[in-house]
Amino acid sequence: MKTSATPVKGTAAASAGTGSARDESTRDRVARSILTNGPSSAAVLAERLELTPAAVRRHLDHLLDEGLVESREERVYGPRGRGRPAKVFVLTDSGRHAFHQAYDDLAATALQFIAEAGGEEAVAEFARRRAVEVGQRYRELIDAAPESDKAEALAQALTGDGYAASTAVKGQGTQLCQHHCPVAHVAEQFPQLCEAETEVFATLLGRHVQRLATIAHGDGVCTTHIPGPAVNSASPVSSVSDGESARTAR
Repeated sequence: MKTSATPVKGTAAASAGTGSARDESTRDRVARSILTNGPSSAAVLAERLELTPAAVRRHLDHLLDEGLVESREERVYGPRGRGRPAKVFVLTDSGRHAFHQAYDDLAATALQFIAEAGGEEAVAEFARRRAVEVGQRYRELIDAAPESDKAEALAQALTGDGYAASTAVKGQGTQLCQHHCPVAHVAEQFPQLCEAETEVFATLLGRHVQRLATIAHGDGVCTTHIPGPAVNSASPVSSVSDGESARTAR
């Protein structure tokens, strides 16, 4: 009996469904790669994910249409080379929501109440206390790391708390990059959270650090510059509330 070469309708539908699921899975990989690694060009994404440039562009177009990513010129720190900056893709607020961003309206409402009842300094003190508590959890891990690895130890601790952090050598220092911020929307309204976090980084690493960019202010990545080799801090994390040296990190 002669077998028909025409696929069964149900089989064709199942195949289409499988293809759609595969596309969604790959699209999720593209978006997650941007979340984890920060602003990325189509060429970098293709190499990182071992996909063809055409496939990456197709998925990026879909993410752009859905408002989950946006394109912008690559931000260059330091001297800029010749030619136009590369186009990179970053997650939008909606894109970050897709990764279950851990903040809610209650936190913003509570901080607004603190601001109204006690003023901006009360919010700053709350932010410092919260950051100090986080720093105390990180202290043992960072103190146990060799001097040259303290920034990386901090990045690992931050990653454990959902910040998808990494480090990169830049000139005479290190850049600590947080590719995700679980409290970005709250920090957008209350930058004291970012300031207190920077102070604790300075105390943990034992040096003045400089915040170059924050997700809360619209940047693709929270970037902190750590000049020179990291050195151990002799002062406890709790000194951030009173220590003048930690305040220089602002």
